[in-house]
Amino acid sequence: MAINRNAVTTHVSTFKRIAADNGAATAPLRRAAARRTKTFLSQLFIYSVLLSLAFVFIYPMLFIFSSSLMQADDVADATVKWIPKQLSFANYTYAFQQLDFWRSFMNSTIISLGSAVVQVVSCSVVGYGFARFRFPGRGLWLALVLFTFLVPPQTIIVPLFLQFSDLGWLNTYLPFIAPGLFGHGLKGALFVLIFIQFFSKLPNQLEEAALIDGAGAFRTFRSIMFPLARPAMLVVFLFSIVWHWTDTYEPTMYLMEPQKFNMTQQLSKMNGEGNEEGAKQLAATKSVIGEPPTKVNRVMAGALLSILPLLALYLFAQRHFVESVERTGIAGD
Repeated sequence: MAINRNAVTTHVSTFKRIAADNGAATAPLRRAAARRTKTFLSQLFIYSVLLSLAFVFIYPMLFIFSSSLMQADDVADATVKWIPKQLSFANYTYAFQQLDFWRSFMNSTIISLGSAVVQVVSCSVVGYGFARFRFPGRGLWLALVLFTFLVPPQTIIVPLFLQFSDLGWLNTYLPFIAPGLFGHGLKGALFVLIFIQFFSKLPNQLEEAALIDGAGAFRTFRSIMFPLARPAMLVVFLFSIVWHWTDTYEPTMYLMEPQKFNMTQQLSKMNGEGNEEGAKQLAATKSVIGEPPTKVNRVMAGALLSILPLLALYLFAQRHFVESVERTGIAGD
């Protein structure tokens, strides 16, 4: 039987056209699958890095919580790592009493909250002046502000102590709050820089419109610029509270009466006590070999109680804080 070459050629051409059409039809699907795979791998890498970094920051909290639930023999037992053999909530009762929790909480609140409020107001005024005005000696004054940030407080503590002693401010909260009234205090220079960064990004048309309406510099700041600085105010407010709450150096220098001690001072006092009771607990148990343990379990319970207010504050203001950090440009553009 003779083979029709024209028919064969036609069929081959048809098959090739169909194959080409199928390839053209499946090409977008292959590209979409490749994009999905690439996106999945990139997200997997990002989440792996984030989880690793999160563990680095969460690890101390897990260690504190685990240690606070241990008994004295669990602390000395090398086989006990994370989960104690028997949970003990008595450490929190002991730490609550030793910290004199409510009194030290009120002392820390007065110092932290009072300093944060005055620093928000004063540092915003100073930051606005540096950001929006050009005056003789501006560069020198800004350099001096930066210099105060670089100088360690330990180098000037003696003249400060003598000055506050002459003013009769020792054993009071004034050494922490009064410097903030002048745009200074703990980390005050950093707060000024945060406000400078924020105010420098605002458009000049706001001040020009206020000037046309007859508003002066002070009224413009009070009515327009200061309300717009809420993101920067929130960042400064939270930072000031946290740094004053956790500061141990200045309270130790200026507060000598136990009735005025804040949380960190009470925790240091608790940590410095002897370990006679822990030794007695260890002597009562013959299943543990080791030296008498310190009161690390009770100290960890006290540490967790002392930072609980900060954790509650962060959980309450977390979303607003993150948004404020982004808007102030504190992490860079």
